[in-house]
Amino acid sequence: MGIKVIKGGLLTTVQDLGRKGYRKDGIIVSGAMDTLALEIGNLLLGNDAAEAGLECTLLGPKLLFETDQLVAITGGNLSPMVDDKPVKMWRPVFIPGGAVLSFGSAVAGCRSYLTVSGGFDLPKVLGSYSTYLKAGFGGYKGRALKNEDELSFKKAYEPKGGVFNWSVGLQLYPEFNDNEIRVMKGPEYELFTGQSIAALFNEYYMITKEADRMGYRLEGAALLLTEPKEMLSSAVTFGTIQVTSNGAAILLMADHQTTGGYPRILQVITADLTKLAQMRSGQQIRFKLVTLAEARQAMLHTEMQLKQLKQTITLKQI
Repeated sequence: MGIKVIKGGLLTTVQDLGRKGYRKDGIIVSGAMDTLALEIGNLLLGNDAAEAGLECTLLGPKLLFETDQLVAITGGNLSPMVDDKPVKMWRPVFIPGGAVLSFGSAVAGCRSYLTVSGGFDLPKVLGSYSTYLKAGFGGYKGRALKNEDELSFKKAYEPKGGVFNWSVGLQLYPEFNDNEIRVMKGPEYELFTGQSIAALFNEYYMITKEADRMGYRLEGAALLLTEPKEMLSSAVTFGTIQVTSNGAAILLMADHQTTGGYPRILQVITADLTKLAQMRSGQQIRFKLVTLAEARQAMLHTEMQLKQLKQTITLKQI
């Protein structure tokens, strides 16, 4: 028993923290765009932080729960409802068998995460539940959810009589209206003109309609090399900003390729990938240059807050 998909939504996929260790074989990491939201959702339910959840994009799915279940909804606010009644996010929510979870319009952010107690009963592929859309494997049949799909739960939820009148504080989650993205210099940063570098940190860059799980194409001042240079294909990662031959910036996201032949001008710090994951077409970005030490400190701060959250959540209520 589990859930039956009434409507699949715009793009609803099974994701965990990614398929790691296979980049050398040309297999991407993939995983949740907003790993912080997914981790918090799992912690709220007493799951392992890397348990799989559903990533719902902009227009969320409509799901029939065939049996009782405890869930958490985190990340972007896509107006979740149970039987057409608004339901709170960032807390455990009991959904009785026969109820329907649906989503309305996107109020803030663009990606919401649904986790269930114990997780979904799906096979792992190369050590991960994540859906690799381009290759067609992982997750649920290697694709986004469609109408009439059915996902089983790993275990039946057994109520323990807890009252779910608490929610997680959002101090560790970034503000949706904060468009400042911290970056470090990329390997080819010094190859760009001074005018291009000045534009990077003094002007806004807008996310165009060409934005998906692979990457965001940015619109803004052209970024030009001081002189033409032949580039070898080199490693890239989540948050790498490449520059095409015509000076356009492309910001790589969770489903990015393993290598790229364009110069890498900047690298978004790990702590700000959540902000990026919740941005949508039309939003503007302002880049701020930071040092490696500052980037490491920001990441450690987030990890410390997650650890504290795990320690303070009262699992007896779950």
